[in-house]
Formats: sequence, C-alpha cells, structure tokens
Amino acid sequence: MKRALALALIVPALAGGTVAWNQSFWSSLGNRTGPTQPINFSHQIHADSLGMNCLYCHYSADKSPIANIPPVSTCMGCHKLARADRPEIMKLAGYFERGEQVPWVEVYRLPAHVKFNHKRHVRAGVQCEECHGKVQEMKVVYQYSSLKMGWCLTCHRQRMNDEKNPATMDCLVCHH
Repeated sequence: MKRALALALIVPALAGGTVAWNQSFWSSLGNRTGPTQPINFSHQIHADSLGMNCLYCHYSADKSPIANIPPVSTCMGCHKLARADRPEIMKLAGYFERGEQVPWVEVYRLPAHVKFNHKRHVRAGVQCEECHGKVQEMKVVYQYSSLKMGWCLTCHRQRMNDEKNPATMDCLVCHH
C-alpha cells in the first residue's frame, strides 16, 4: 500500500484557523526516519530479539482510548539490573532517580478534530502492525501510515461486514 507523503508544515483546521505542526514530524513521513528521541530506545531489541509484546509497555492500548507511552518505572522494572551499566540505560536511570518521565518525542499525531480509540481497534482484532508497521524491524520508529481520512476509511470499508466487530462509517465516531 502506498503511503501518502505529508510534507506541509501548516494544516487547515475545521474552525478555519491553522494548526502549526512540527517540521521534523512532517519531514519524517514517507522517508522512514523518525524523530531523534532523548534516549536511543530500540524496538528491534525489545520487540524483535526479546519478543516482547507491544502491550507489555503500551499496556493501556487495549483498555483505554490512548495507547500510553510507558512510564520510566516500567522500563526500570527490568533495567534496574539488565544492562544497567550501558550509557542509554544510565540516562534512563537518571530520569527515574529524579522522578521525571522521559520526554519522548511524539511520532504519531492526529489533527485536534479527530479522535481515535486504541481500545476499540485492539479489541476488534486490529494488529498493531497494521497501522504502525513492523516496529520490531525499525531502527528508529517513524510514522508508518499516513493516518489520512482515506487511509482509515479504506480499512473501515474492508471491515464493515465483519460479523464479530463490524467497522462503522459514522462520521461522529472519529470526528467531534
């Protein structure tokens, strides 16, 4: 499936105003590079080599509209001991000791007039990879899908007749 390239820096908002978007966010679309993060976290190690399930860290994705960014305490559950002498883990430990969360740079962002519910999608059987791509193979996580309305509608149309979890085409489900 082709991914739309979104290279505009300003997106019109429904109210007639404009929403300024982060240039590095938009420039990462389509070119398979993600933003520079404060800690060089590897999904390749955690999700691929160690085989960790997405829901271990992003534990609210099946319980909440929002798929959480894991708190530093989740990371430190293992990293108090595992690889604790490595520079990136030492940075992580510094955040933990100061009682601060890691200021991760957002990779996926929707316009303010769109609401997305992770819980509904996970419970309907949508696999993380369908929207986020093969994160376990990404050197740096980048926005895999365009998240444009047409991209979402294509998926909804394909799942409208799903007997267990039919997708809706009701505009108010996503727009408010």
